[in-house]
Formats: sequence, structure tokens, C-alpha cells
Amino acid sequence: MSTPETTGAPIHVESEDHLEELLGEHDVVLVDFHAEWCGPCKMLEPTVEEVAAETEATVLKVDIDDLRAVAQDAGVRSVPTLAFYENGEEAERVVGVQDKSDLVGVIEQLSA
Repeated sequence: MSTPETTGAPIHVESEDHLEELLGEHDVVLVDFHAEWCGPCKMLEPTVEEVAAETEATVLKVDIDDLRAVAQDAGVRSVPTLAFYENGEEAERVVGVQDKSDLVGVIEQLSA
């Protein structure tokens, strides 16, 4: 389950070490790889915030311009990319704007 650091709001990842630490601390994690200049990312932001508030998953945000190496290591080729992790391992990935119900469905499947 989530640790006390889970705030119900997305956590902004500050470094590769920070990402690894958070992936290791939380069972189910949604990582939103995004960019400030990305229109679809801005459209998706309220949905990601709702998922963070309404599910047990920890939601992380990675700005691909600030953390290019992290995005590159994760194999991110376009934004928005949403990667779902279970117990520190990537379990699923979707690219582009997604419905909240689809994101919640993946989280519920991983949490089961």
C-alpha cells in the first residue's frame, strides 16, 4: 500500500534517484511523462490530478525537458506517456490523452 508520503496530489520527480526511490517505496505508481510545451499534456493534467486524488496509486510527474535522461532511460518517445508500475517494475504503458476511467481501470487491475 501507499506510504505516508502519498498526498493525493501528483509528486514532481526531481531526479533519477528520486524516481527510483519513489518507485521502490510504493506498490502501484502512475508516472506521467510530460512537457510544458505539450498541448495534449495540458489537457491530460486535470485527469491525472483526479486519478491521484481518487485512487490509492502514487502519481508521479516527470518533465521530460528537465529530466531528459530519465525520459530517455524509460524509452519515452512522445508525450504524454503514462507508465504504470507495480512493485517497482513497469507493468503497462499508454501514450496520448486517456480517459480517467481507463487509467483507473489499469490501477485497479494492478492493485487487485
